[in-house]
Amino acid sequence: MDDKSPCNDIDFKNSQRQYSHIQELVNNLPYIVMMFLGAAIFIISFESLVWAYLGAITYLVYAVGGTLWIMVFICPCCAYWNTRFCPCGYGTIAAKFRKKEAGNRFNEKFRKHIWVIVPLWFIPVLSGVPVVIRSFSWPMLLLLIAFILNAFVILPLLSVKHGCKGCPQRNSCPWMGPETNRQADQPS
Repeated sequence: MDDKSPCNDIDFKNSQRQYSHIQELVNNLPYIVMMFLGAAIFIISFESLVWAYLGAITYLVYAVGGTLWIMVFICPCCAYWNTRFCPCGYGTIAAKFRKKEAGNRFNEKFRKHIWVIVPLWFIPVLSGVPVVIRSFSWPMLLLLIAFILNAFVILPLLSVKHGCKGCPQRNSCPWMGPETNRQADQPS
């Protein structure tokens, strides 16, 4: 592995730690939990089992497809591409799909492609809230609360405090830009 990334000349010798596959799995758990909670919301949302499972499977396929989309279109511009420095492990997987892109286009690619997965945070809520309003259900309400806490609190908090905090791309990242960096750098 090179000490420098051709994408943006980041020196890895004095940079971050390398992640094991177990650590990568743990770092992906909030996203995985979000996927399955979202699918569970679809299963409860529809009275017809066919529509319930079709909705759940479609959501899971979209979530996995969105992850692959990120790996194919954003990761090749990341300094972590094809390294063990990527907290989620996408960098090494992305290297199997595409070659490294030359130049520093991470910010541009992130802004352009991140919108592919953003609906994953809202579709289950938009599906579940009408069910709770129309015919109250404790299981649906609890699933919605768990989904919202995981998707809008736990997942972003862990990303900012852990994955993004030491990322060499964070100064150019649209999500983790300089304003957010100051918050992540403060002690917990």
